[in-house]
Amino acid sequence: MGKDVIIACDFASKADTLAFLDKFENKSLYLKIGMELFYAEGPDIVREIKARGHKIFLDLKLHDIPNTVKKAMNVLSRLDVDMCNLHAAGTCAMMEAALEGLTRPDGTRPLLIAVTQLTSTSQERMTEDLLIDQPIDKVVMHYAQNAKKSGLDGIVCSPLEAGKVHDTCGKDFITVTPGVRFADGDKGDQVRVMTPAEAKKIGSDYIVVGRPITAAADPVAAYDRCVAEFCD
Repeated sequence: MGKDVIIACDFASKADTLAFLDKFENKSLYLKIGMELFYAEGPDIVREIKARGHKIFLDLKLHDIPNTVKKAMNVLSRLDVDMCNLHAAGTCAMMEAALEGLTRPDGTRPLLIAVTQLTSTSQERMTEDLLIDQPIDKVVMHYAQNAKKSGLDGIVCSPLEAGKVHDTCGKDFITVTPGVRFADGDKGDQVRVMTPAEAKKIGSDYIVVGRPITAAADPVAAYDRCVAEFCD
């Protein structure tokens, strides 16, 4: 499996997003479109970015009753995205329903991955806010096993957990890891973080990088640095 850097396009508008993409002439990128941009611009922003030749990870983190998620995934399957996700906390029944809804009549579908615990979640927050007393790595592994059992392609996890996820669920089970920062960069609101080189070493398949690229003085150079550290 090839490794790839996914740029988190956490912009508030189509204009800001396209202005950012215009800097990357002749580069085919893998982009994450999250809630802020999708809710601001709707499905058309997905279609326009796909028309430019970029791959899309649609990061909407669905979490609802199984039938609702199944119907929502059926709608998303028509957008021709490359990857989408949901919360593993929605249970195996929800994940199985999502997979069914996402699969097109011809049998094709985007990759479907599950969010385990957000990278902003620490052990303390999980215990105090969510009343989950198990160690965070044990919770992540349990969610990962549920996702695999439900037929999903992989999970979103901290890069700190990627290696153990592969040990538990197999090398072909995809790990998509946010919380990646340059060694000389700001952690922001992320708690569990690694550098691109460390994420590569520990076994992440995809890294999601936002502000270290999008807020950089030279976004193209920052992206190239990520690729050099993680992919090469």
